[in-house]
Amino acid sequence: MPSVNVVNGKQIVVVDVGPVERAARFVAKPFRQMWHHRDLIQAILRREVAERFKGSVAGWVWAVVAPLLAIAVYTFAFTTNLKLPMADSAMGARTGYALFIFSGIIVFNFWSEMAFRAPMLLHEYVHFIKQTIFPSDMLAVISTLRATIYTVISITVMLIFQLSAVGGLPWTVLLMPLIFVPFIAFLVGMSWFLCAVGAFTRDAGYLMINIVPLFMFATPVFYPHDSLPPPWNLVIYVNALTGYVEVMRDIVLLGVLPSWKVYAWALFTSAFTFYFGYWFFDRYRNVIVDVI
Repeated sequence: MPSVNVVNGKQIVVVDVGPVERAARFVAKPFRQMWHHRDLIQAILRREVAERFKGSVAGWVWAVVAPLLAIAVYTFAFTTNLKLPMADSAMGARTGYALFIFSGIIVFNFWSEMAFRAPMLLHEYVHFIKQTIFPSDMLAVISTLRATIYTVISITVMLIFQLSAVGGLPWTVLLMPLIFVPFIAFLVGMSWFLCAVGAFTRDAGYLMINIVPLFMFATPVFYPHDSLPPPWNLVIYVNALTGYVEVMRDIVLLGVLPSWKVYAWALFTSAFTFYFGYWFFDRYRNVIVDVI
């Protein structure tokens, strides 16, 4: 039954809900917030995208040139003298390994951009947060969508390169949204958590600067996960990026359906990180305004 409380002369109706309804409201809350502030998200996202290459003569050309140069360098640098992943594919050793690395780099760069920026994100927009009624939780969504745009460009370049090298693409490419939507949710949740921690201490930003390069080698970017001896071939999945990299390669390069266990683990890490990050940010939302 609802109860009526009087606060500062105003009646506030408090509705008692069960645990199931509370859980359902919590699950839906971040999405309701995103929909409610959709106009604000679009406005700031357009500004962020426009400022990415502000002052550059080439502008958006750099967003295409960078992944093209990366593929060219990987193709040139790695020879067939080694037993390389994808060596037996239709693309050949050089091209196959170049795409093998580049597919991992796409996932890693997407994550690293958010890991570097998130701890200081609230400090970037401190003038908005302190001077206006600003939904600070939407900054993580906006910055992730901004990074998504450049990631999509890199993926498009990779697919065009693969199409020109092989003459076709596997049908499993159509399944890419099934891995990138959970990955985006994972990054948004991670950003919420790092935003909140970064508001209290700038050490979070310095920590990311030091550990992100280490994750380059703790993630199977340059090597297949199954090349590791037991039990490390399983321990490496503690790094959530491993599952996303593996699924990405399965559906884009190998043209096979990913392992259901790996995909289930990726979905779990995505949902857990998304909601834990939102819960953590929402818990300290009111305090953040005073500490940044």
